Amino acid sequence: MHEESRAVANGCGKIQSSAQNGAALLALMEKTGYSMVQQNGQRKFGGPPPGWEGPPPPRGCEVFVGKIPRDMFEDELVPVFERAGKIYELRLMMEFSGKFIGVCVSLDNCRLFIGAIPKDKKKEEILNEMKKVTEGVVDVIVYPNATDKTKNRGFAFVEYESHRAAAMARRRLIPGTFQPWGHTIQVDWADPEKVVDEETMQRVKVLYVRNLMISTTEDKIKAEFNKFKPGVVERVKKLRDYAFVHFFHREDAVAAMSIMNGKCIDGASIEVTLAKPVNKESSWKQHFNGQISPSSENLLGFPNKEDSAQKSLGKPASLSVRLNGQHSPGPPEVERSTYPIFPGIKLTPISMYSLKLSHFSSAVMHLDYFCHKNSWAPPEYCLYSTTSQDGKILLVYKVLISSIADDSQSYFMPEKLCTTVEDAKELAAQFTLLHL
Repeated sequence: MHEESRAVANGCGKIQSSAQNGAALLALMEKTGYSMVQQNGQRKFGGPPPGWEGPPPPRGCEVFVGKIPRDMFEDELVPVFERAGKIYELRLMMEFSGKFIGVCVSLDNCRLFIGAIPKDKKKEEILNEMKKVTEGVVDVIVYPNATDKTKNRGFAFVEYESHRAAAMARRRLIPGTFQPWGHTIQVDWADPEKVVDEETMQRVKVLYVRNLMISTTEDKIKAEFNKFKPGVVERVKKLRDYAFVHFFHREDAVAAMSIMNGKCIDGASIEVTLAKPVNKESSWKQHFNGQISPSSENLLGFPNKEDSAQKSLGKPASLSVRLNGQHSPGPPEVERSTYPIFPGIKLTPISMYSLKLSHFSSAVMHLDYFCHKNSWAPPEYCLYSTTSQDGKILLVYKVLISSIADDSQSYFMPEKLCTTVEDAKELAAQFTLLHL
């Protein structure tokens, strides 16, 4: 921002306006009774407004407005936004672009992902450490190791009282500036939780049970949940250390959730919540921000100009083409470079499910990651073969995707045959991802 139009804060944080816009801002404060302070690269107008009683507005009441012209300030913005309703707080960043504004619902994310945490640290230790260096910590979510419940999985989620508190903490915890327990941690925004409307949740009769022992069987889980009322459980589907318990009636699911949450099964204290249904029609496209296109023929091995010599049966063209295909933008390009491991460099164990989608270049890995993120069963690949006219064995995979939460199943099989198992599996995964 130009120096002559920048507001300057004094030692107490109060605004000392420049000659250009100071009078207008002072007039605005006198007229509305709102206070105005500047801190951390932004000016805050209100929060709370004069005469406000009770708690701040709940989450979901904030919108983000971008691309505000450089020469527009609170004296012009406040009257515009007040047309929609009473303003609780307006935070104006100190950099602007000069284009048309854009308005969307603010994500209001209050949760950070913290990775590379020592696995021997307990929830209380992690909570205390985060409170030492960041403000507004509400809770820490730590997942026990699937095989050793005395250890964590090497990551945690830190919940803050507001989006602003989480944003300030993220800035404070930049890797290299803070090393708890002598470890360099990873910090990023946590994926926002899926929001399911209340009407849909009122029909759910499936419970999500986590923190189970690997050795615990589906029969044991069914028996435990049937104890409070015999015969209420329809079936159980368990994957690794979590499971979905299906009930015949919703009221029994709700009652079981209340009774079983915190109970011990095979020595593990379980956590029980209502399962959130997944919209399979839109979830994959939403995962790519709506940027994947069904018309991307390269994705399915159809030839392009460079592939004209590869039209023969059994040799799918462009199997190496990334998931976004040639005709539509998609995830960021994966960096395929390699780097040397220098002596003494520290390596930290990490789960692939804590990575971002852009870290994967294989459709097979994409599909596995996507199923895990949506709490579906892992994809099942069924291999089929035929023989070409010249005697070659040609292969194709059929993929089964099971959505455990709503008990649905879908099969996917491309209309292309391959000469190698690896190509057949990759093609089947690409085809499945496109049609989910």
